[in-house]
Amino acid sequence: MRFSDYMNEWLYAEQGYYKDFKAIGKEGDFYTAVSTSSFFGASIANHFYKLMQEESFKRDGWLIEVGAHKGYLICDMIQWLYTLDASLVKTLKFGIVERQPKVREEQLRYIEERFGSDITITHFNDIDEVNVDYAFVVANEIFDAFPCNLIKDGEEAFVADNVVEWREADKELLEFASKHRQVKGEVAVGYEEFASDMARGIKRCDFVSFDYGERFVRNDFSIRVYQKHETFPLFDEELKLSEAFQNSDITYDVNFGHVIDAFNEAGFTLDKYETQARALVRFGLIDILEQFAKQTTQERYLREADKIKTLIAPTIMGDKFKMVHFRK
Repeated sequence: MRFSDYMNEWLYAEQGYYKDFKAIGKEGDFYTAVSTSSFFGASIANHFYKLMQEESFKRDGWLIEVGAHKGYLICDMIQWLYTLDASLVKTLKFGIVERQPKVREEQLRYIEERFGSDITITHFNDIDEVNVDYAFVVANEIFDAFPCNLIKDGEEAFVADNVVEWREADKELLEFASKHRQVKGEVAVGYEEFASDMARGIKRCDFVSFDYGERFVRNDFSIRVYQKHETFPLFDEELKLSEAFQNSDITYDVNFGHVIDAFNEAGFTLDKYETQARALVRFGLIDILEQFAKQTTQERYLREADKIKTLIAPTIMGDKFKMVHFRK
């Protein structure tokens, strides 16, 4: 089968890796910005609040998260919005795009732990089910979970019995890759459909997403497997695909040039493309931390400040975490 079909089965089939809820941490899934600090969600919510102040109709819209894991991010956002203006939890509506029933159950359980019965969440199977006048849509690390095809030297990857083999590439695939300036590496499948589905159902929209990648492709492979808290390139000799298949996460660097093209074609306008660190500071992360310092102990403040350093520190990895904000 083509590699994109193989990756789709790996992650989303009946026994796929994302079929069930995955814990985060030492024994579970990747650490992400969401699991590092609640200030990540608060900063995004602060940005949303500023947008509502500029255009008041957004107060009656939707806050929707795509790929919410347990629900940490949307809950942190709701909490901060309530802190800024308690009336917003009465005017806004809240949704999560999540197709896996077991993951939905975990999300609803966690949301009830945080807010009791005060917050109602609407679940959507896919973004194409969302049909609203306005939505602020947020996602964290979803584009690297779209299935992809692999190409090099005019060939593409196929998989048989968990063994990768190379065959002559489909002409349309090479033409599509060339459109996005790719001759080698991962060619994501589904960005265009996702963007057009969002554009079709949401009349006016702000979409903010964070992911690991670059705007300009390096034309090399970045695809990797996360297994037992270690990262292995897909072609690492030590990696046994038969053992990793459906039991470990698989991901790759996002070609943001491709993402931007897909959303532009769907009628969105790129508002900002910048590093996660720069975006969070612009969203008000430092101001929020300073407010927190006035309301808590020095010990708690220092503990949270240390966590935040991992979100905005100018490391090589930090520079590769990007934020895109599209508007429609």
